[in-house]
Amino acid sequence: MTQTPAFPRTRLRRTRTSAWSRAMVRENILTPADLIWPLFISDGDEVEEPIASLPGVSRWSVDLIVERAKEARDLGIPCVALFPNTPTDKRSDDGAEALNVDNLMCRATKAIKDALGDDIGVLTDVALDPYTAHGQDGLIDADGYVENDRTLDMLTKQALNQANAGADIIAPSDMMDGRVGAIRDTLELANHHNVQIMSYAAKYASAFYGPFRDAVGSSGTLKGDKKSYQMDAANSDEAMREIALDIAEGADSVMVKPGLAYLDIIYRAKTEFNVPVFAYQVSGEYALVAAGAAAGIGDRDALMMEKLIAFKRAGCSGILTYFAADAARLLHG
Repeated sequence: MTQTPAFPRTRLRRTRTSAWSRAMVRENILTPADLIWPLFISDGDEVEEPIASLPGVSRWSVDLIVERAKEARDLGIPCVALFPNTPTDKRSDDGAEALNVDNLMCRATKAIKDALGDDIGVLTDVALDPYTAHGQDGLIDADGYVENDRTLDMLTKQALNQANAGADIIAPSDMMDGRVGAIRDTLELANHHNVQIMSYAAKYASAFYGPFRDAVGSSGTLKGDKKSYQMDAANSDEAMREIALDIAEGADSVMVKPGLAYLDIIYRAKTEFNVPVFAYQVSGEYALVAAGAAAGIGDRDALMMEKLIAFKRAGCSGILTYFAADAARLLHG
């Protein structure tokens, strides 16, 4: 680092004195184009179901999901991420509903693409937990262990089902070994050459996922935990190995999940790999800001924006966040 002349020749406060100067020398800038808006899909028509553990977030029926996608487009948000709350009677141990061409995910994807075309991107989650009766992301054996290789076959079929429905980005969140390569090969063989893969490359077995599981209806069904396939929070070198493998298998971009507690992983991923790096500001992170602001510990908008710029500072190309629409409105002034 170049040596800085001593005070008073150097007064670092000079460039902080006025708002115009602070804006001029700002190192990182957040725009609506940096945001991806996660949306939860519910069955029915004209349905809005507020999620108690995620204040301000709802599940939307397919018709209203299209309206949210239009809202995102108008705010300059380039992509929405879809997550279904599959009806209980359509959940099974083998997660077969994931392969239904008329499931909630496929219907919502088709509806958005029919209404908006290439005006907005649609990212679809690939994992079996919204479809399984046991709440695990894959198929389980008699002892409840999630079987890696048998699950891969389901995941590739699920990914193809979503690509056929019009998904622009396939985002495998399951953390099975080898799934990115298997999905990429399947997409190529089916002539989906331009469908991207955003891999949940470093997804940790986190305590911050609770409200999300409420939103997709898996919190009451989950049997056991996910520590045999999601990462240990103590590990960072292992995350770099996961990311390297997913890139080698054909991921176009990678994701770190959760976000704020793993800024070191984001920074290392950005520094060590020449690919776009995304973070997921997960449900628990969102809920803590909402609860904190409601309790009077700070201004909601200020807390929201400070956390989002932290992701950019760490090296993120973009952020999946439930704050996306609120942040975009604020950025538009």
